[in-house]
Amino acid sequence: VFVANFTGGKVSNPIDIMPNEPYDSPLKPFGGMEEITWSPCGKAIAYTCKKLTGKEYSFSTNSDIYLYNIEKAETKNLTEGMMGYDKQPVFSPDGDKLLWLSMERAGFEADKDRVFMMDMESGEKKYLTPNFDYSPSNIQWTPDGKSIYFIAGVEATHQIYTMDIESKEIKSITEGLHDYHSVAIAGNVLIGDKVSMLSPAEIFSIDPQTGEQQQISAINNHILEQLTMPTVERRWIKSSDGKLVHTWVILPPNFDKTKKYPALLYCEGGPQSPVSQFWSYRWNFSIMASNGYVVVAPARRGSLTFGQAWTDEISKDHGGQEMRDLLAAIDEVKQEPWVDENRLGAIGASYGGYTVFWMAGNHNKRFKAFISHCGVFHSEMEYMTTEEMFFDEWEMGGAPWDTDNKVAMNSYKHSAHNFVKNWDTPILVIHGGKDFRIPYTQGMAAFNAAQMLDVPSKFLFFPDENHWVLKPQNGILWQREFKGWLDKWLKE
Repeated sequence: VFVANFTGGKVSNPIDIMPNEPYDSPLKPFGGMEEITWSPCGKAIAYTCKKLTGKEYSFSTNSDIYLYNIEKAETKNLTEGMMGYDKQPVFSPDGDKLLWLSMERAGFEADKDRVFMMDMESGEKKYLTPNFDYSPSNIQWTPDGKSIYFIAGVEATHQIYTMDIESKEIKSITEGLHDYHSVAIAGNVLIGDKVSMLSPAEIFSIDPQTGEQQQISAINNHILEQLTMPTVERRWIKSSDGKLVHTWVILPPNFDKTKKYPALLYCEGGPQSPVSQFWSYRWNFSIMASNGYVVVAPARRGSLTFGQAWTDEISKDHGGQEMRDLLAAIDEVKQEPWVDENRLGAIGASYGGYTVFWMAGNHNKRFKAFISHCGVFHSEMEYMTTEEMFFDEWEMGGAPWDTDNKVAMNSYKHSAHNFVKNWDTPILVIHGGKDFRIPYTQGMAAFNAAQMLDVPSKFLFFPDENHWVLKPQNGILWQREFKGWLDKWLKE
């Protein structure tokens, strides 16, 4: 991070505020300017950094908020002793207070984001959201400094909320089947960008008093007006342990309940991520449904937006209850008269890719086709090769050589490769050559195993992509192969 003089034309006299420090701010790999902020007086900068190296860096999530005094050229750690992620500092309008997001548990990247506030004069810290069992993001102070706005995911949608700083009372401003990604204050209204399963991002204004939403941009209307979109339903499906699993069911356009449709079970990645009203240009439910498939998307154990206890249930239980949640969802929906239970597929990426590999050896003939994108096939090898080493340490409960560790041994018992001898169903494996989260040799091993077992299989390899397929032309090829594989085994 540098500070420099700026006169409106050029910058001059740049000063490195982290001299001789071999660290990154913003945080790698996805941090942005939300992790660096000026104080309103212009005399200090608050920034996020994980000031660790080597093995300690690899196995830690302990980032901190640092305050750099420009006049004194001094840095102070504001969150020392807080061992989880601390990130996204935001000064109050008068500069007297600082808010940030903080995770409590060291080494766990999916802990609840708690809103903390520091009095900049006394250094006193206050935890503002102890009674809110969800993770706020995109915090915005009101001009008077008495309230904040933020985004939070609650029960599979992301809405805009407000909180009174003094009373800590939290209220929802928006509602509906959508996801807000961000919010900003513009005079007497809020501005936010919103998506849903049926619409890509557009900009909306929101009345903070009434919650009324008005669309401002219409970038995609000329395309959407030409399309008949699917129908999205929400269900709560009882799992094997009696708990209810929120499930989206997306029906094809011009849905005819007298017909029988093939169905896809969507297996979410993460494993701690939301099955919300997201819009994706690859994992796009509208495209899948428009190709004639019923899509079943459960928020199985480990999913976000259903409280921290629900999220926590998947850690150290990979291949356990979350699989039973997913199978309970597809088993219920396939009983509908408009679903052909003989034409079911399972699809997923990342942890969802692992899920597909695991199901390929444990599905008891439910499915006729699989697609696994960048999935973990061999969990022991993944522990030693991922760039996010703290993740597997937490999720698996320890190293594969720690044979006295019963928790870890139970985790590795559910590695998908242990069930490959049961594979007998066509599978498309997709992977990127620059994937360091789950190296491409995982996908290659799964494909090779399928080939050696004479299971109909195909390997789609993108040498220039990472964990995500991001280049537009590659995305088109991805969609073509994705649809082609499903159509071949579920329609022909």
